[in-house]
Amino acid sequence: MTLRIYVPIDAAAVACGADEIAEAFAALAGKRKLDVEIVRNGSRGMLWLEPLVEVVTPKGRVAYGPVTLDDVPSLLDAAVGDGKHPLRHGVADEIDWLKKQDRLTFIRCGVIDPRSVDDYIAHGGYKGLQRAVTLGSEGILADVKTSGLRGRGGAGFPTAIKWTTVAQTKGDQKYIVCNADEGDSGTFADRMIMEGDPFQVIEGMTIAGIAVGATRGYIYIRSEYPHAVTAMREAIVAARRSGYLGKNICKSNFTYDMDVRVGAGAYVCGEETSLLESLEGKRGLVRAKPPLPAHHGLFGKPTIINNVLSFAAIPYILDNGAQKYADFGMGRSRGTMPIQLAGNIKHGGLYEVAFGITLGELVEGIGGGTASGRPVRAVQVGGPLGAYFPRELFDTPFDYEAFTARDGLIGHGGIVVFDDTVDMSKQARFAMEFCAVESCGKCTPCRIGSTRGVETIDKIRAGDRAPANIAVLEDLCNTMKFGSLCALGGFTPYPVMSALKHFPEDFGATPTRLQAAE
Repeated sequence: MTLRIYVPIDAAAVACGADEIAEAFAALAGKRKLDVEIVRNGSRGMLWLEPLVEVVTPKGRVAYGPVTLDDVPSLLDAAVGDGKHPLRHGVADEIDWLKKQDRLTFIRCGVIDPRSVDDYIAHGGYKGLQRAVTLGSEGILADVKTSGLRGRGGAGFPTAIKWTTVAQTKGDQKYIVCNADEGDSGTFADRMIMEGDPFQVIEGMTIAGIAVGATRGYIYIRSEYPHAVTAMREAIVAARRSGYLGKNICKSNFTYDMDVRVGAGAYVCGEETSLLESLEGKRGLVRAKPPLPAHHGLFGKPTIINNVLSFAAIPYILDNGAQKYADFGMGRSRGTMPIQLAGNIKHGGLYEVAFGITLGELVEGIGGGTASGRPVRAVQVGGPLGAYFPRELFDTPFDYEAFTARDGLIGHGGIVVFDDTVDMSKQARFAMEFCAVESCGKCTPCRIGSTRGVETIDKIRAGDRAPANIAVLEDLCNTMKFGSLCALGGFTPYPVMSALKHFPEDFGATPTRLQAAE
């Protein structure tokens, strides 16, 4: 009987030695003349346990981790024996951290072989597409609207409105563009799904193509994700070979095909119009809007641009029902959000859960507090342009409107944790410096304002007329927020102003002095 062992091919696991461990298992099994099949799966998202090796048993897939090369001989002994081992965590699906999640988008990630179309189909893949070809455009758009799905890339714009606009716009050619330029600090959900379940992204983009009448698509992946680039390219070839891309998809009259394009490392190309410029072979400069990409997008044609998580949510909605998806969440934030826990945190990883869970429960209940063991002082939600929240705001529900009401952003769902040793004036300075480095330079508030912001914070940190310079910094942030062409300059004030508001002592100011400067 063949013994099946799963070793992740996810970049996080590979960075921890997963490739060498897979090779060691194969070599040792050959030496012992054991019938062993090594399957390279994606990550389950428990990054503190990577590489997490799973062994198929009659009771389910038993997880062991974190595994090192030195553990391979004893773990193989356990696999062919009674299964007992110091690194054993029991059946993977029964691990408490996984069991409590609402895994809709990541239901297959870490479970299947990401290179196998057959494995994807065996676990429910392509059922959404099969239903989509029978529904046609109007039916798909109705389901997306009922689901309440909003863009998972930052602004939370209703997906159905964007898709309907493109569907109703006339054009001899329309495009589907997937923004996989995941550049926010503490985020890795896009990478994980592309490496662990790439066919789901392809299926979602294909359904979008049918919904709006687009026959061509591109997925724009950041150059720092070579494993994801390889995984998506291999999956596209496999999908095309199996009749799920190209002409007569699923034996229907619909045509849709797609390719991968690799970015060159510019953070600003995560902004949709800058991304379009890059796709067209130009320098990544932000376009003024209007016209919107839905009317005048890639090569001047009507274009849907959504991020990876948005497209990856579509197959579940089409397969399981839009209302079932909408039943998760709260208020106008429907469905689930793959939340990424990073920074100084004990249990870092990906946790998919319905909207509405509080920030405190995520950081301390699920994340386990800081890895250093010191008290949490601040968390940044929404990437390098997200606001810093103190412990006093840990009752904030993870919801678009709730975060907006407290001058915060959900963004791409990344949470970075800091303990009580952090200097928040340095963090504010970093935000301005980051903007200065990554600005495309097209608009003055972003290009000049960020550089002046660094200089002003340096003066404040040096004790040079702190109250007066705090007033200058606030005025500068106001100019950037309302005068910048895109979100890079427009959102940079969020981390700066939140640091000033919640941690004034790090700027040499007391709350009273800060209010006086205002």
